[in-house]
Amino acid sequence: MSEPTKVVAIIAANTALSSLLAMVVAGDSHLKVRQFESDIELIAYMRIAPLDMLVCDFDREGRPAYEMVESIRLNNDLISQDVPVIALTRTVTPPMRHQAISAGIDEVIIKPMSPRHLLQRIQARLRTRSVVGVLGGYRGPDRRNRAPLPTPHPVPTRRATDNVIPLFPDRRKPRHPGLEG
Repeated sequence: MSEPTKVVAIIAANTALSSLLAMVVAGDSHLKVRQFESDIELIAYMRIAPLDMLVCDFDREGRPAYEMVESIRLNNDLISQDVPVIALTRTVTPPMRHQAISAGIDEVIIKPMSPRHLLQRIQARLRTRSVVGVLGGYRGPDRRNRAPLPTPHPVPTRRATDNVIPLFPDRRKPRHPGLEG
């Protein structure tokens, strides 16, 4: 049984970049690509059809990408309100980083990049996608499932203040109490 086709929307800074990215992404037979020239077209499409991934460009004219993504997250009329988002940009500044996180952008890729790299990132995001809508809609940037970290266990033969452990310790007399071997 084959996987269902996933729909990826691309809205880039110009039509040439959008076409190039769409051509490479469409090379994956499990992905269907939709190109949009404006966020108005994208929002209209998202009202009637679901999306599995959104690729947008920070360097577009008009409304910034973080505002567009924030409006998608807050618009209850959209079918794919919780769509994963990959944003493209020339540079990342601290304010832009904060805006991307607060808007719910999942990943930012620096341009110039290989379109194949973008395809790999899309495939990876679609493989590990968590279901968000079950819990009642958008919950902010921490909506992704986080991997639980293992509980740290102290090593009993070493003190937290020891910074250097000698390669060949002197076994004649202990240097530190509690580290006798």
